[in-house]
Amino acid sequence: MLAVSAGVVVIALAYALFALARPYVGPAGGAAIVAGAAALLIGLIGLTFALMGRRPKRKTNEPESVTERIVDFVKSKPITAVGGAIAAGILAIRNPGYLGSAIRAFIEGREAPRGRKR
Repeated sequence: MLAVSAGVVVIALAYALFALARPYVGPAGGAAIVAGAAALLIGLIGLTFALMGRRPKRKTNEPESVTERIVDFVKSKPITAVGGAIAAGILAIRNPGYLGSAIRAFIEGREAPRGRKR
């Protein structure tokens, strides 16, 4: 109910702005002014929410050994770990060379994504 009321207020304000601007700039100009005001409002709300957001927390102590990495991965993503284990098992049965590649890829890992510099 509150959302509907807010929508009615926004429409009423837009129409009032259009009625105010129409005598000076015509119907097309009034519509452009209403569209510009709406875009400005949406931009300000988006900027406000972006500034209110929190940055993700960084882990201070990354796991050192392969076993710790595996345990942390299984704890954080158990369904993905089970799926990966099943896929690795199927590949190992069909072609044992793929198993070595999968293990090597997991042990080597990958570089952390580079963030934007500010």
